[in-house]
Amino acid sequence: MNADWLAQLAPERAPAPPGWWPPAPGWWALLVLLGLCVLAAAFWWRHPRLRLRRAALAELRRIRADEGDMIRAARAIQNLLRRYALAVYGKDRAARLHGDAWLRLLADGGAEALRGAPGQALLRANFAGVLGEQRDQDREIWFAAAERFLRHAHQRPARAEGATS
Repeated sequence: MNADWLAQLAPERAPAPPGWWPPAPGWWALLVLLGLCVLAAAFWWRHPRLRLRRAALAELRRIRADEGDMIRAARAIQNLLRRYALAVYGKDRAARLHGDAWLRLLADGGAEALRGAPGQALLRANFAGVLGEQRDQDREIWFAAAERFLRHAHQRPARAEGATS
């Protein structure tokens, strides 16, 4: 009897191979993820100012981590701020500035704390190698102001001569 039952079964047939379209949901998810990665990379490379800011902030963190000489820290901060200002504002606006004009540019860029005595102390430490009375307080003000400048300084359109606001 068993042989008769087996003879009555239909012959074996393999299912048709799956088509290549439409892809499975996993492939759609992978395609969307790949597209997002491409967009993120394009954004990353097309905004050099953000890369510049990240690099400058990383350098400021390295300077802060070095607990060594305050005069060396002042010179490193001044050098970093000068290079960043040149990159952001250009040579015409930042290269020739010194003293109060330089501190005014820094303050206008976000480092308001350098407008007064801490800014003068930074310049004295940088150029004369002389530290003020409030060494530890000045150091923290320098780092906070430098970080604020690096985060908030950006190119503003230059006003025309004689323009009134």
